[in-house]
Amino acid sequence: MRASEVGQARADDYDILQKAISENRILITLDEHFGDWVILPLSKHPGVIRLKVNPATSKNAINLILPFLRLYSSEHFRNRLVILSSKRAKWVHTA
Repeated sequence: MRASEVGQARADDYDILQKAISENRILITLDEHFGDWVILPLSKHPGVIRLKVNPATSKNAINLILPFLRLYSSEHFRNRLVILSSKRAKWVHTA
């Protein structure tokens, strides 16, 4: 689901994260601010996956994320930030 589909198109990062937490959803984003704890501190959450794709097209994002998601259950992402690129997945425990 896109942020714009639930009235969050103009919401700031904090509001988008809170919406994901309230609905127990893993947040998948291209927004680099979700990887910067100074801008957006993370605590307890269902998971945040920050995609690094170039060019940042829907097709490239889907081709990166789908095989990765098939490897793990949703519990693996709880309280973790994953910075995912075609070369690696960096897992950071956040809570």
